[in-house]
Amino acid sequence: MRPLDAVVDVKRAPPRRDVPMPERCEIAIIGGGVMGLGIAYQLAKRGLTDVVVLERGYLAEGASGRNGGGVRMQWSTETNVRLMQQSIALCAGFAEEFGINVWFRQGGYLFLGRSEEERRKMERNVELQNRCGVPTKLIAPDDARDLVPELSLDGVVCAAYNPKDGVLFPWPFLWGYAQKAEAAGVRVQLYTDVKRIDVEKAGFQLHTNRGQLHARRVINAAGAWSPEVARLVGVELPNRPHRHEILSTEPLKPFLKPMVSLLSSGLYFSQSMRGEIVTGITVPDHDDGTVKLGSRLRFLTTLAKELVRVAPRLADVKILRQWAGPYDVSPDGRPILGEPAGVPGFFLACGFVGHGFMMAPVMAKLYAELLTDGEKHPVFDECRLDRFASGDIQREDMILG
Repeated sequence: MRPLDAVVDVKRAPPRRDVPMPERCEIAIIGGGVMGLGIAYQLAKRGLTDVVVLERGYLAEGASGRNGGGVRMQWSTETNVRLMQQSIALCAGFAEEFGINVWFRQGGYLFLGRSEEERRKMERNVELQNRCGVPTKLIAPDDARDLVPELSLDGVVCAAYNPKDGVLFPWPFLWGYAQKAEAAGVRVQLYTDVKRIDVEKAGFQLHTNRGQLHARRVINAAGAWSPEVARLVGVELPNRPHRHEILSTEPLKPFLKPMVSLLSSGLYFSQSMRGEIVTGITVPDHDDGTVKLGSRLRFLTTLAKELVRVAPRLADVKILRQWAGPYDVSPDGRPILGEPAGVPGFFLACGFVGHGFMMAPVMAKLYAELLTDGEKHPVFDECRLDRFASGDIQREDMILG
């Protein structure tokens, strides 16, 4: 057994010495979360391996390693519904393709509503989802209790359930993309912070704490840090970071199959394959444009009251840990994609709010198709940056947590 003083603190570990910083590459991806690594893997899969991923910390340090792992088709915009149909199909085949167990299980998402307004929202969304081929059903509160007998339905007037939604474990999902991308020739540079970007005729010169890198094209996949990265090329983004807090409890005997969520508060909770309850809720936060990762007592008390109201049996459960991760919030709840005006070759993959993790499999595939074959999915036009100036927006209102 190694002595305690020999244990390496991964947060302070030096950059990996086996991956030297190259002088140039075809594509540099800023952000080593699941979005950036997913795009890198899909590019390499299509033969474009001259790709460098620049991650300012360690793998799973940011939002990709701090989320609840939920993946769902229940959305209020047709584009998101159809994208997530593809993404969940990719998740279902992930373990076989990547050779890593992500504990993917499709126990469904069960949404609960407490008002007539929420009932109308559910009705609209279920109609849309059914039209897209998603088997969501609007069900009565008693039917929701049939799915989860431990629920208290105090104030609940409606529910929606899709059995094809699911949950997976975020860390191996991220590691799978990283390992496969590197095996294909992608270089992943950890602890590499981009300090300055010079826009040149033939591409971009990136100045980092580990040296310089010239890239013909750059992808900003830095999530909540993406506005900082965009400013390095003179682009202002409207997305803002928002602290989202989450906790995990002691393991309980399995009793909860679906992910349960309340539209009114944003509360959600699921049970891991080891039995822990993983849960989060929306808590207002002071917005000064900076990323905050500390968790608060206010979150714990807010969540406890709402969770015990809907699931009384959890009143005495012990909490193992709580933490926070950054949502990357755009004004309309939809991502910001493509090249901003005036900076050709600089691509945005940000503003996904709290669902960038679940959309990464399909968005990575679509971005790789765009950058290798020129095949452009309609989502790139729908989610261009200039929609906020033109007013051509379609708001997504099924945002949780």
